[in-house]
Amino acid sequence: MKFLLISPKNRTVYNFRGDLIKAIIARGYEVIVTGPDQTDVDKIEALGARFVEIPMNKTGTSILGDLKYCKRLKQLMKQEKPDVTLGYTVKPVIYGAIAAKAAKVKNINGMVTGGGYTFTAKTMKAKVLGIIVRTLYKLGFKRTDHIIFQNPDDLDEFCQRKLAKRNKCYVVNGSGVNMSHFEPAPMPEKPAFFMLSRLLKSKGVEEYLRAARKVKENYPDANFYLLGKYETTMQDAVAKETVEAYINDGIIERFEETSDVRPYYEKCSVYVLPSYREGTPRTVLEAMAMGRPIITTDTNGCRETVKDGESGYLVPVGNSDQLAERMEAFLKDPASIEQMGKQSVALCREKFEVGRVNGEMLKIMNI
Repeated sequence: MKFLLISPKNRTVYNFRGDLIKAIIARGYEVIVTGPDQTDVDKIEALGARFVEIPMNKTGTSILGDLKYCKRLKQLMKQEKPDVTLGYTVKPVIYGAIAAKAAKVKNINGMVTGGGYTFTAKTMKAKVLGIIVRTLYKLGFKRTDHIIFQNPDDLDEFCQRKLAKRNKCYVVNGSGVNMSHFEPAPMPEKPAFFMLSRLLKSKGVEEYLRAARKVKENYPDANFYLLGKYETTMQDAVAKETVEAYINDGIIERFEETSDVRPYYEKCSVYVLPSYREGTPRTVLEAMAMGRPIITTDTNGCRETVKDGESGYLVPVGNSDQLAERMEAFLKDPASIEQMGKQSVALCREKFEVGRVNGEMLKIMNI
């Protein structure tokens, strides 16, 4: 039996799907993984999977490039004859399903890990791209046997827009988190807030920066950390100059991407993600597992990760003033940090532990 995982980026394979791959191998399957380049192939192969490079521009809009990607996937499937396929994120879901149907794969699965740029941005370009993406989703979903969403709001929206049939749709609690790897850690001596994200407007980076400046005026001892790389190809990238201004003013400290994010969660008291929309944010799950209370937005995917007022706070999308208020609430009542952090761990164990989530995934995919 063969399982083909169609990935948009190699790093997400071992970071987000590693435990799933191991669980599928344990069921007796050979796992093949496609990725766009040769980055970190050794880490994918260390999971027990076989890797095949199929170039793909995740954010590109070239029709010819996408057709070439779909053709290469079809060729691979005809050669390998997988019993089950799973694609995640837009292009692997759409073109993976089209290729799999053409190659006569019997069990075709797609995972929607969030709406993305075309569902959140309001520019004319985003609206045009949104029409194209939704049309392609319809084509892909017609060929998909099981469509897996990471929160109920996305499932409802995709069905209401008639992009997918409800009888094919399922919800799991994100990608799950390995709670043996991410474990509760002691709080730092000084109060600190942390955000880990690609530096995009849709992730709420600008709101985090503005809130940090406001809080810092009243609580100069509070620390604010940001981990993420500067984006150059994304439509809603936050300009490097914007972030550097806050760094130069001593408002935040920024860190580069790393292979082990646990020390950065340990540095913080509270984890913050003011995203405009998510599938289920993996960074929030990691912070929960490490005993950190959460401040995130009351929107798709994010609201599932917090019991408002118990394990953290929910704030409106795009509202840096309310974000600052909730940060200050923790600073006014430091004892609540430890208390809410314990509630975060309990909620994580109840809903997001990776074994529980992967069990649901395997059941949906009939593995």
